[in-house]
Amino acid sequence: MSLALLRRLSLTGLCCLAASQALAETWPAADWTTHTAAPSAAIDALEAYAFPARDDATRKGVRTDALLVIKDGEVVYERYAGPNNAQTPHLTWSISKSLFASVLGVAYGEGRFQLDDPVAKHYPPFAPHPAVKMGHLLNWASGLDWQEDYEYAPLKSSVVAMLYTRGRTDMAAFAAGHQLDALPGTRFRYSSGDSNVLSASLKQILGEPTYRDYPWTALFEPLGIKSAVWERDASGTFVASSYAYLNARDLARVGLMMQHDGRWGERQVVPAAWVAFNRTPFANFQPNPEEPRRAVPGGQWWLNASVAGAPLPWPDAPDDAFAALGHWGQALYVLPSRNMVVVRYADDRDGRFSDNELLKRALAAFAGEQP
Repeated sequence: MSLALLRRLSLTGLCCLAASQALAETWPAADWTTHTAAPSAAIDALEAYAFPARDDATRKGVRTDALLVIKDGEVVYERYAGPNNAQTPHLTWSISKSLFASVLGVAYGEGRFQLDDPVAKHYPPFAPHPAVKMGHLLNWASGLDWQEDYEYAPLKSSVVAMLYTRGRTDMAAFAAGHQLDALPGTRFRYSSGDSNVLSASLKQILGEPTYRDYPWTALFEPLGIKSAVWERDASGTFVASSYAYLNARDLARVGLMMQHDGRWGERQVVPAAWVAFNRTPFANFQPNPEEPRRAVPGGQWWLNASVAGAPLPWPDAPDDAFAALGHWGQALYVLPSRNMVVVRYADDRDGRFSDNELLKRALAAFAGEQP
């Protein structure tokens, strides 16, 4: 047998092996396959935590609107509360940032920009900040003097001004108007402004009408997502920081793609290298001892990673877990080593909810792990 023929046979065998592995995976078509888990004490414990008696008068306590668990590509648990159901497109708040990162990942795979590109190359209003690169924005490390305070501190809040008052007509321009108070890339500072500058940059890269449809053509349609709504500001820029809406089952599709390193079935929607970047801790992140359970920032995603000797933010979850997180308890958790995706929509207002506690109970219920 010739060496060339042996190589061809080896390649054929590898292709067949890859094909058989793909066939063994479960992917949703028009809808998810449902394999509801049998009742158990562990599921009861999960529900007791996620769905306690709901206090709509004071909005206190853990207030889950939706909880969906995907295991091995199938729905194994699903429950809704209040007016929400499986068809409800829920406001994702800052999960939008991670969704837009995946949209950007498609553009990155098409060669439309590089992480080292100066932001001003793609978004001219950023010309006063020539040292800020696209990768800095993705790590929330632009160096902009930005205050990400919410309803409890509205007077000094950059994000409240951007979303609701003087910055709302052109949110990226409002963010670009801030001065730098740190060297770009040297310090993590969570910023919805950084995310909206990324959106405006993609708008300039793509141009209209491509930009208008791009989240759908690049990401949502390949994944079979039907419920997505994404608001734009008055300048026509998607509010990448905050205003995407999806139902829980559609959001889980993004989680399943991320679980498989950007692949959907046989199609590589987002480059695996981009997902690896999303899941790499920001190199200059310094944990805050006063926030020991705060997840570690990656590329517009949050990681259950140990950095600088700090403990895992979610000690009862695997260390490969990562998430898209949003205001008032919105969450898309991806646990690759457990073949699990968990979606939670919520209306938490008082800080009682714990990501770690929910994940611990979900793992006990659906992965057989001891709580």
